[in-house]
Amino acid sequence: MFLLETFFLLLAAFIAFLYKGDDLFPLLLSSGIMFTTGLICYFMGFNANEYNAGRREGILVVASTWIMLSLFGMLPYYLGGYIPNLADAFFETMSGFTSTGSTILTDIEALPHGILTWRSLTQWQGGIGIVVFTVALIPILGGGATQMYDAETPGIMHERFRPRIAQVAKRLWGVYIVLTIFLIGLLWMGPMNMFDAINHALTTISTGGYSTKNASIAYWDSVYIEYVVMIFMMIGATNMTLIYFCFNGKPFKLFGNEEFRWFVYLVLFMTCIVTAWLIYNGFVTGFEEGWRKSSFQVITLISSCGFITEDYIQWGPFFWMVALSLMFIGGCAGSTCGGLKMARFIVLSKNLSNEFKKQTHPRAVLPVRMNGTVVSSQVVHRILAFAFIYMGLIIVSAALLMLDGLAFEEGLGAAVSTVCNIGPALGKIGASGNFSEVSDLTKWCLSFLMMTGRLEIFTVVTLLLPGFWKQ
Repeated sequence: MFLLETFFLLLAAFIAFLYKGDDLFPLLLSSGIMFTTGLICYFMGFNANEYNAGRREGILVVASTWIMLSLFGMLPYYLGGYIPNLADAFFETMSGFTSTGSTILTDIEALPHGILTWRSLTQWQGGIGIVVFTVALIPILGGGATQMYDAETPGIMHERFRPRIAQVAKRLWGVYIVLTIFLIGLLWMGPMNMFDAINHALTTISTGGYSTKNASIAYWDSVYIEYVVMIFMMIGATNMTLIYFCFNGKPFKLFGNEEFRWFVYLVLFMTCIVTAWLIYNGFVTGFEEGWRKSSFQVITLISSCGFITEDYIQWGPFFWMVALSLMFIGGCAGSTCGGLKMARFIVLSKNLSNEFKKQTHPRAVLPVRMNGTVVSSQVVHRILAFAFIYMGLIIVSAALLMLDGLAFEEGLGAAVSTVCNIGPALGKIGASGNFSEVSDLTKWCLSFLMMTGRLEIFTVVTLLLPGFWKQ
C-alpha cells in the first residue's frame, strides 16, 4: 500500500512543479520516505504465505493501513511547515483518508497547489476505500482479499456481481474513475478553473468535502455549480454497485432498489420541510432560492460530504436537529458516505413496525423484507447491535469531549460529525468554523472516532478486545 501511495504523492509533486510552489521538496521527500518504507515492508513479507490470512488478519490489516497511511501521509504538511503541530497534521490527514472533511486549517487558500492536491487525493482514495483500491491492483493478496474487502467496505451486505473480490473491486474503481473524470469536465464548463475543478471533483464523488477555498462552494456563487455538485453528491451517496449496473445497461437495478427509493424520498421530504422553514422564517426571498439552499444542505449532510453554501448555524436550533438526524442516518450502503446507512435504517424501521403489529397479533410471523427478500434474523440482530454501539459511541464520545471543555452543542456535534464522517459540526465548529481551537487531546480523540466510524466500528472495536489477540 505504501508503494502505491508513492504514486499519489508524486502526482501532487507534479502539480507543485507545474505551479513552481515551495511544496515540491516536502512532497518529494515524503514520497521518498513512503517508497523506502514500502520496500522494507515488501521484502519483510516477501516469502509470506498469503493464504494464511483470515478474518482477524483482514481486520488488522485494514485498521493498521488507515493508521499508518495517516501517520506517513501527514509528512507533506509537517515537513513543509504548513501544519507544524503533530496532532493537527494527523487530524487533517485522517480526516482526508476517512473522507470526513473536518479541518483545522483557518486559511486554506494560503496553501500551495501541490499540498491542496495531496489533500484532495487523500479524500478521493478514502472515498471508496484505499484497501479496496489495493485489492483491485494487487491480486497476490489471494485468500486474504475477501477478509480485507469485508472489513473495509461499509454496509450490511455486499452484492458480489463477479466471482472474485479483485474483479469486483476493479470494476467499482473503474466506475469511480469515470464518474470523477466526467465531473471534472462539468465543473470546468462552469466558473471553476481546471485546478479547482479537479480538486472539487475528487472530493465531491468521494463525499469528502475538502475545498480549495475558505468559503467552500459558496465562493463561486454559481447556481450551475451548486446543482452539479448536488447531483454528484447524490451519486456518491448511492450504492456504487448499483451505479455499476447502470453503466452496464441495467438501470432497473438502481430504480427498483428499495434502499435507493427510501433515500430519494427522505431527501425530498426533508428538503420540503427545510424549504418551508426557511421561507416561513424569512431566511430566503423566493421558492427557488429556498429549495436550492435547503436541498444543497440536506444532500451535503445526508451524503456526509460537508460542502457548504450557507452558514446553517444561523438557521436556528430546529435545523440543527434536522442536521444531526441527517448526519446520523447517512446515505446508502456500499457508497462512499458515512452514517448509519439507509439500509440499516430501513431494517430498523420495519422491525419496529413489526413489533407494534405483534402487540395486537402476537402469533403472527412478520419477517423483515428488503427488495422482496426476507432479511434473516441474524442480520436483523446484528443491525440492532450495530445501532446500539453506534449510538453508544456517539454519547460516550460527546461526554468525553465535553469533559475536555467543549460546549454541549459543540461536543455533541463533533461526536456525530466524526463518527458519521460528516465534517462540519455545530457551534463554533459548524459550517463556517473549524477544529483549530480544540485541544490536542480532543484532536487525537476525534481522529480515532473518524477511523472508527469509517470502518463501521466493529472493525476497530474488535481490535480492542483481548480475545482478538489470543491464538
